[in-house]
Amino acid sequence: QVQLVESGGSLVQPGGSLRLSCAASGFTLVSYPLTWVRRAPGKGFEWVSSIGRTGATISYADFAEGRFTTSRDNANNMLYLQMNDVRSEDAATYYCIRGWIMSDYEGRQFGQGTQVIVSL
Repeated sequence: QVQLVESGGSLVQPGGSLRLSCAASGFTLVSYPLTWVRRAPGKGFEWVSSIGRTGATISYADFAEGRFTTSRDNANNMLYLQMNDVRSEDAATYYCIRGWIMSDYEGRQFGQGTQVIVSL
């Protein structure tokens, strides 16, 4: 059974840092690119970042460029999103999915996600 379980979300102050994790099971992680997606309350899904199978290729949404870092540990079946200089607009539930998928998320199945709350 394919599973992607996100964790690491919490309350963070503006300007703070947070590291999100995604634990994969039920498939061979190195066989797939991976993508982080987020959804803020009342808004649609938004692409955050995608990473190639080996981690050599990574792309970020404009809002994430320079502040977020995506990485993966294929040996341990893990995906990470390091978030620095967090802003209020980063408050959302973050999801990881298989594939390099930058749009068209409606109707796709997601895990439970991990919630990031930004507040003083």
